[in-house]
Amino acid sequence: MKLPLSFYTRPDVVQIAQELLGKYLYTNHNGIITSGMIVETEAYSGENDRACHAHLNRRTKRTEIMYHEGGVAYVYLIYGIYHLFNIITNKKDKADAVLIRAVEPETGVEEMLLRRNMADAKPNLTAGPGVLSIALGIDKSLYGADLTGDAIWVENKGSDVAAENIAAGPRIGVDYAGDDALLPWRFWIRGNKWVSKKR
Repeated sequence: MKLPLSFYTRPDVVQIAQELLGKYLYTNHNGIITSGMIVETEAYSGENDRACHAHLNRRTKRTEIMYHEGGVAYVYLIYGIYHLFNIITNKKDKADAVLIRAVEPETGVEEMLLRRNMADAKPNLTAGPGVLSIALGIDKSLYGADLTGDAIWVENKGSDVAAENIAAGPRIGVDYAGDDALLPWRFWIRGNKWVSKKR
């Protein structure tokens, strides 16, 4: 069952980031369905979070979708090669987001291997926000996509993760954010081999 809009429009982005663990991210790219269980997320909390693109209420062509009502995709490019997929949450103008950092492959693994030019389904297939986007066919064309639509969505299959099985730590790659870089807003399923490794 697809997550309803009401899941995304709640105010607590940290809670949503945790509750997305164990849910399944689906894409329909050129008629090919791929999916994976979300095993790692990071929360970003709007204008007061120095690690967030919307810090100090910055509004640019890239970040404008962050001010949309929750339940849409924010996809942006880093290093000129990797698309990162974020889920916008909260009400209009709040600019909260959850970065999906890793998934455990489920549907369409053969297609994922082709997209990643890999022979075997090793954890680095989808363990990391850039490579999971390649595997799932996520690119800038999904910027602003409705997460209750048919191009990209999240399903609840009843595999909620118990609190004791969720690990938390600082987010990755946000050292510039001062004290906010230390916030334990990265969440992952404890012991899952598909979680990305901190480099």
